[in-house]
Parts: sequence; C-alpha cells; structure tokens
Amino acid sequence: MPMTAELKEHLSTGTTKMCRCWAVTRRDGGVFGFTDHDRDLNFEGIVFKADTGLSAGALEQSTGLSVDNTEALGALSSASVDEGDLIAGRFDGAVVRAWFVNWADVEQRVLEFHGTFGEITRSGGAFRAELRSLTEALNQPQGRIYQPACTAVLGGVGCGFDLDLPGYSCEIEVEKVEGGRLFMFSDLSGFDDRWFERGKLVVLTGHAAGMTGMVKNDRLDAQQRTVELWESLGDTVVLGDSVRIEAGCDRRHETCRLKFDNFLNFRGFPHIPGDDWLAAYPASDGTMDGGSLKGNNPDDTL
Repeated sequence: MPMTAELKEHLSTGTTKMCRCWAVTRRDGGVFGFTDHDRDLNFEGIVFKADTGLSAGALEQSTGLSVDNTEALGALSSASVDEGDLIAGRFDGAVVRAWFVNWADVEQRVLEFHGTFGEITRSGGAFRAELRSLTEALNQPQGRIYQPACTAVLGGVGCGFDLDLPGYSCEIEVEKVEGGRLFMFSDLSGFDDRWFERGKLVVLTGHAAGMTGMVKNDRLDAQQRTVELWESLGDTVVLGDSVRIEAGCDRRHETCRLKFDNFLNFRGFPHIPGDDWLAAYPASDGTMDGGSLKGNNPDDTL
C-alpha cells in the first residue's frame, strides 16, 4: 500500500500519532496481530494486540536484489506467541507484514515490510526472529541438478506419484510413543520391513495436529513395528492420536522402478559417469561408478 496524501499531510505537521503494527500468518492459517501502541487496533480483518511485547529492530531496505535486514523481538506468552508453538515449528516460514500506522485513523498507513520469518531463537522467556524479505527467494538455487539420485520430492509435482494408492500409506492410532520420536504399533505387519524409512509421519489429530517428522528407521519384528524419527516432534503426541505414515524413497532409480513403478517420472540421471571418469585411463576391466580407482586394475598401484 503506497503512502496516502492524508498520511503525508499528517507526517508533515511534525506532531504525529504513529505506531507500528505487525501481522504474522503461519503456514497452518493462524493469524496473529501485534502493535507497539498502548491499545488494540483493527484493520484488514486483523486485531493487532497491544502489550504483546513484540518489537522490531531498525529496518534496512535497499534496492536491487540484496536482502533487507531486520529482526523481530518478542516475549513468550500464551496470549501471543507460545513457546510450545515455536518449538513445534509452527512459526517457521510464517509470512510477516509490518505497517507504519496513524493510530488515530488506521486508514492512514503504509506497508513497510513484507517477508517471512527466518531463523528463530529462544532465550530467557523471549524469542528473536530473523525477518527475510521477498528477495530472499532469489538466493535459492534454481533449475535441475545433474546427479544420479532423483531430485524430486516423493508425491510432489515433479514426482507425480500418488501416495494415497493402497500399500503406500496408512492412518493409524498411536499405541505407544517415547519422547515424541519412537512410535510402536502392533498392527502394521502388512508392510515390508523398512518400508517407511525416509518417509514421513504426519500427526492428524490432537494438540500436535499438523506436525511432521521424517522417518529414520522402520523395523518390523514378530511383536511390533517400531518407527523412529530423525528428530523428536516439537509438540506432545499422546495415545489415541491419529497419525499418517507414508512410504519412503531413497531416490535411487532401482527404488523408483521396483517399489513405486514410477521410473518414467524419475528426476535424476542414473547413467551419467561418476567423478572418477575425469581420471579415467585405459583398462581391460573395471567400472567407473564414482568409487575409488584403486583396485579397478590388478596392476594398479595408486
């Protein structure tokens, strides 16, 4: 929103009634409003709460493709930003908008910043969040990478595989959980051992609904199935909560062909030579598969 003539006129008086407002929109749709004014303000359908302890550092804005530099500081409280939500990652990547507002007439405002939360740290009952501008997306690698392994996300646009097909996912209630990381089930024998490794576990119900963990180990024995996540979920999962477990993929072309029958959508280059091809030499046998050159030739003394 550009600065209006009314706001310019108000600023030119030298005696102003200005404050700042921030709107934080999480990826799960939750919207939080904050202001450094001493009373609540309301515009764009958002209530901006006063006395929430949120403030922002000096905003450095620049032209070109350089990233704007600022951060948000705030106190942790159940009324605004809960520590449990930060630990659970619910504010990761949240969209942030900041306005300079005439608190006596909120229609007189200008949007100063539009970006996302970056790194978030907690200390002493407060949090500090890096703010990243929209130009941050231009710093991310673009295009495809030439490598043997697949670069697509299983079930994503590039992959195109439907994980809702029978045999590739299941929804089940939690029977036993330890530390938010180990999940044990007695009735998941219909899937091969290690079927879910490198897959996802998504919490569907309960206080931790929406939390996602990546599967590190999946072991099936005669008594139960144990699914271990790489990291503990940031929120509490209790018995009876429903979770969805999805099959995993190690991104190899053999797995894509045999496990998912999806080789036509494989996004890697399994037949490109390995790095050792750069140091290749004439030999009657041996393979150039990216491994050590030593041992490829019986007369090799490298």
